[in-house]
Amino acid sequence: MPLWNSYAQPTSVDDALAALADCAGQTAIIAGGTDLLLDMQQGRHAPVELLVDVTRIEEMSLIERDADHIFLGAAVTHSAIVANGLLQEHTSCLVEGCGLIGGPQVRNVATIGGNVAHALPAGDGTIALLALDAQAMIASRGGRTWKPLSDLFAGPGETSFDRSKEILVGFRLPLRGIKEGSAFRRVMRPQGVAIAILNMAIWLRQATDGTLDDIRLAIGPGGPVPFRAILTENALRGGNATQEALTAATETLLSEVQLRTSRHRATHAYRAHLTGPLLDRTITAALENLNTMMPES
Repeated sequence: MPLWNSYAQPTSVDDALAALADCAGQTAIIAGGTDLLLDMQQGRHAPVELLVDVTRIEEMSLIERDADHIFLGAAVTHSAIVANGLLQEHTSCLVEGCGLIGGPQVRNVATIGGNVAHALPAGDGTIALLALDAQAMIASRGGRTWKPLSDLFAGPGETSFDRSKEILVGFRLPLRGIKEGSAFRRVMRPQGVAIAILNMAIWLRQATDGTLDDIRLAIGPGGPVPFRAILTENALRGGNATQEALTAATETLLSEVQLRTSRHRATHAYRAHLTGPLLDRTITAALENLNTMMPES
């Protein structure tokens, strides 16, 4: 049995939605296909009547800014994110995370929307977007809606939106402000071999007295869905990133995450052992990023 019977390449979101509606659920959205095609070949995704390729939709391949935000299209590849000066200046953790996904061949075709829509708890691009407080645009035949990124996930590999009827169009990211920085760090086997053993993204803003005025921290895999460590953020907010504070924050983080043993990657104990050093490395890098300014593209 073929994995699909028909292949469509619409040039607008509305045309893509119409194609989905015509096949009444026997469809799948494809962009890079680096996850989807493997899932179909290995039996983790059922064959479909129609594949809808969204890479010719100009709107979904945009990276542009307005007065307050950056719009990042869901069909933008990881290589394009890494090379973009605007994202390098404003979203360092996203650029760093996308630069660690797979190898060059994968990054040249795999997309940020595919990373998010695959809904893995340790998706590198997804974890970075969570720390950046990204919003996602979901389009359906009834219109478009902006949703917090965290609202998109229902479980491992499962989204809260209907991928057979709705399309993840893109993301809205806040512009970087004064004394704000971010960073992404990852513990992994050789790059391109497997997904992260543990990854972390941090965005922070420093007050004039050097304390952490605000902070967002995402870690994966920290549970069944991409995880934002709210209790740890609260523990760090308003203080200094001293070793004592980070040690206490590590205990808080370990109390709120749901680390697990994976026979393919790491044990619960090993991931717990890595959590403190990874927090230290990531927050140090985010603080170093505070005063790093790059020219916009």
